[in-house]
Amino acid sequence: MKLLLSWIAFLFITQASPAREAKEYDKDVNYDEGKTPHYDLPPLLISSQGKKITTPEQWRTIRRPEILSLFSHLIYGCIPEPAFPLQVEFEVAKVRPDFMEGKATRKDIKIHLSNKIGRMAMHVIVFIPNGASKPVPCFLKHSFQDTGSKDFESSILQPEKLRNGWPLGKFIDRGYAFVAVYHEDLVRHNEVEFRSGIHKLFYPEGQSFPKAHEWGVISTCAWGAMRAMDYLETDQDIDHTRVAVMGHSKMGKTALWTAAQDERFALAISAQSGCAGAALWRRKSGETLKKMVTRFPYWLCRNAWKFVEQEDDLPIDQHMLLACIAPRPVYVHSGLKDTWADPRGEYLSAYHAGEVYRLLGEKTLLTAESPPPVGEALIASQVGYHLREGGHSIEDFDWNSFLGFADFHLKPKTPPKTP
Repeated sequence: MKLLLSWIAFLFITQASPAREAKEYDKDVNYDEGKTPHYDLPPLLISSQGKKITTPEQWRTIRRPEILSLFSHLIYGCIPEPAFPLQVEFEVAKVRPDFMEGKATRKDIKIHLSNKIGRMAMHVIVFIPNGASKPVPCFLKHSFQDTGSKDFESSILQPEKLRNGWPLGKFIDRGYAFVAVYHEDLVRHNEVEFRSGIHKLFYPEGQSFPKAHEWGVISTCAWGAMRAMDYLETDQDIDHTRVAVMGHSKMGKTALWTAAQDERFALAISAQSGCAGAALWRRKSGETLKKMVTRFPYWLCRNAWKFVEQEDDLPIDQHMLLACIAPRPVYVHSGLKDTWADPRGEYLSAYHAGEVYRLLGEKTLLTAESPPPVGEALIASQVGYHLREGGHSIEDFDWNSFLGFADFHLKPKTPPKTP
């Protein structure tokens, strides 16, 4: 009954004044739950050949590879083989052991990428707690900030935070390293040409633009995080088996796609990722595929355009992306007034992904089609979730919930004391 009342309250608030609270103001966008079309989700545990998936082995060898291939070819875009072998080299460009008044060490890392076509570098910034036993668990955040800017310096007024507002002190105090990967080293935020970034190193002679099934912006950002993970595997201060990948908004979409592809990431956190993130395509609530490819035509691969206003024809939906992260923990965060991201669609995606987690013998607390009460974080589960008051942002409650979820899953449990 408590969950039912919570969801009724959620519907009342979001339908009372949806346009005023939405991230966007388009008149043709649906925010009314009563106008959400009927839809049937594609089955998670039936293969493309109609075979029922009943064992973990069948999931891993049959259904999961199918789903990942569909996401690669139809939504985010595949990473092609480079025209010439790609060389990857790591450079520790700068080390500051006295960062944040000695609480942390900052490392500025350059990842050099080169082949016969050209050369470029992506930047990664690593903050390591000085007082913790090494190696430490780690949060890797897909970042909008420029790693060359002062956004990653300590805040003058709040030394526990970075100038960009990230609460670095929370991570350092809890014994986590914090890693920022700036995606625009590889591809611009709204790239439309794909000539000056990483793509040019992959083009064979005569190609100057990604093919319809090849990587868009989100897939490129995910590839960058994987290269950052390559570096973390070499850093003796980092426990690369306990790395959480996270992101907000566009970067939340990217975090899910990163973790789905790369099982080296131990945990994924999606903050208000919405369309092409955690939210279900078929609900057509808030941002839709049409809105996304209109504003950001190449965030996804061009094959995705074929499904504009035809989302029911997709052989996949986003609950299947979350399921591909299983059995590793995944956390979804929604904002009550972030209606552009479709909070209910984000929750339902997490809920339906639980089918695969249960098949793999993992626990999920999302057992009803209604979310937990607003402001209550479910962290003691492989599929975590919270819905909080407010709009499209990351607040203290969110950071604390993310850290709590990571503590539960990435840190060793304290054994009970012997009486």
